[in-house]
Amino acid sequence: MNTATLTNPIMWADVPDVDVIRVGPAFYMVSTSMHSMPGCPIMKSVNLKDWEIVNYVYETFEDNDAHQLLDGRGIYGNGSWAASLRYKDGVFYVCFSSNDMDRFYIYRTEDIEHGIWERSVIPGLHHDPGLLLDDNGRNYVIYGNGDILIKELTEDLTAVKPGGTDQLLLEGERKDIGLRIEGCHAYKLNGYYYLFFIEWPQTGNMRRRQICYRSREILGPYERELILDDDLGYHNKGVAQGGIVDTPDHDWYAVLFQDHDAVGRVPCVLPVSWENDWPVIGINGSIPRVVETKLPVAEPKPLVISDEFDYAANRLALNWQWNHNPDNGLWSVTERPGHLRLRTGPLTDSILFARNTLTQRTEGPACSAETVVETSGMKPGDRAGLVALQNGFGTIRVAAGKPGQFSIDMCVNGGEGREETVESIVYTGERVYLKIDFNFEDSLDQAQFFYSEDGTAWKPIGRMLHMKYTLDHFMGYRIGLFNYATHQSGGYADFDYFHYHRRN
Repeated sequence: MNTATLTNPIMWADVPDVDVIRVGPAFYMVSTSMHSMPGCPIMKSVNLKDWEIVNYVYETFEDNDAHQLLDGRGIYGNGSWAASLRYKDGVFYVCFSSNDMDRFYIYRTEDIEHGIWERSVIPGLHHDPGLLLDDNGRNYVIYGNGDILIKELTEDLTAVKPGGTDQLLLEGERKDIGLRIEGCHAYKLNGYYYLFFIEWPQTGNMRRRQICYRSREILGPYERELILDDDLGYHNKGVAQGGIVDTPDHDWYAVLFQDHDAVGRVPCVLPVSWENDWPVIGINGSIPRVVETKLPVAEPKPLVISDEFDYAANRLALNWQWNHNPDNGLWSVTERPGHLRLRTGPLTDSILFARNTLTQRTEGPACSAETVVETSGMKPGDRAGLVALQNGFGTIRVAAGKPGQFSIDMCVNGGEGREETVESIVYTGERVYLKIDFNFEDSLDQAQFFYSEDGTAWKPIGRMLHMKYTLDHFMGYRIGLFNYATHQSGGYADFDYFHYHRRN
């Protein structure tokens, strides 16, 4: 039987805070989605290499002005953080905290690939939570930064257990540590409780690293070991934060992530061995670039897709996510078959606060996205086009002036979300082709913008965008399709297609 060979990173795209479980022959993974909706993507694989998005935990999880981009700030860098995925007795559980809501959310379903998730809400922030579903019938969430807390949950994980365990569990190291332990992943294996964390030292290599604590008793005392401190030869960016999973053949792997600057945080899969009941990640303390497995080969599934918008029902492929909650009355893929129609809603003067911006991830080492916009439905003041989305955004757009008058603009963030037009060109056609080229090779992190009258002869416009990953968005750059109004709502733009190309 052919077996899968993994090459790290397994995905060169923003899939951070990964948590992986195995149920039978299938692996399932959840990751952070923050302000993107739907959220908490569920991915499936049979070999830890080839992953497919099969579901989301929620379409939206709150309904307020911030989540709808109507408060002038949004929930950039907030939303859902560091989800934990577990399975027990036929039920799948996902939990996460939301900084902006100061709440802890637990979702459950019996069908992880197609099911609807039931939600429970617990007040208070539970930073980077890790579920531990013990084999003695008790359930816990372990959470916090530096000072790690443990809280017992009810049998069905819908609430805090009255009179249950609720206390400080352990304190992380303080000496020469910048970011103390966080990002808990908890397991009960072979009579030990294992807790995996990251920390960021201020001495030595000064990069994110993986720590493990273990104890025979859930409440300790715990022993501590440094189990990985390596950067895969990439700019001293430590590979850390995540957990472990076994295969049907009882081999063990760690699934962690690494910062790759503007493209985001990329997942890696590393072999795990056991010495004196401690997990040992990598080979002789280093991360192998290539990992041979006993797992089956599978057909690769694209993380980012091209789309002709040819749908029988008014729904989108799972690869798409909206920037914040969409207004579902203002978009359609059936109103004009074969097109994505985006109608304008609330007025804004910045792409950062435009409702119904439809996004996908970018991928390294380089990728390109293009679309064509039809302008006949646009009203004066409307702006429609393609965005490289992060706080330091860049857009290529068609802007409607007086009736029948248009321009092609390349814009950047001129400060505090204000759009600064770098170059503007008068345009008279009813169809305009737009393209962005991204280059993430070795963290070059550059984007270039182009337009065309026929989709063949491309003309550069504006300037090179030097992309930067910033913590106010806490997300790698995304490609987005947008249409928003600056003067009056009610116009629309039709996008005939979205074509995506990745350069390996």
